[in-house]
Amino acid sequence: MVVMRRIREADLGVALAIVNDAAQAYRGVIPADRWHEPYMSPDELEKEIADGVIFWVAEEDGRLLGVMGMQDKGEVSLVRHAYIAPTIQRTGVGTRLLRHVAGLANKPILIGTWADASWAIEFYRRNGFTIVSNRDKDSLLRRYWSIPARQIETSVVLADGRWMEAQQRVP
Repeated sequence: MVVMRRIREADLGVALAIVNDAAQAYRGVIPADRWHEPYMSPDELEKEIADGVIFWVAEEDGRLLGVMGMQDKGEVSLVRHAYIAPTIQRTGVGTRLLRHVAGLANKPILIGTWADASWAIEFYRRNGFTIVSNRDKDSLLRRYWSIPARQIETSVVLADGRWMEAQQRVP
């Protein structure tokens, strides 16, 4: 049985290994100037946690299968660093983990990912998220994320129905 729970200190090494193993899919897809090894270092993970990203894991029989973060940014929540172990991708674990973290938010949810990561975009679209306009994307990435301009240029933002509905009400 797969259980969703908050990450523990003892999980950090395995969670980081999942992130870096799964991120190999980005090699050669995202711009070369944005790729680095490891994709996420222990220091970067600690910084994300210090910046308020709350990580959740999917676990089965004591084995971590995936990791996904949620960051409260006031009027929205961000899904951050969503990775599933490559050996169990496309088995529904990512969907279950996404539904779990999304269910914790009582506000609109935004997700940023690489524009050329078609598999990630399609995953989020299958789970009810919509790509926002380029104008909105740039504004949202500058407002809610701390990423360099080059990453803004090469990313997309997806939003849940709550965010999309709120935008339709704005005159």
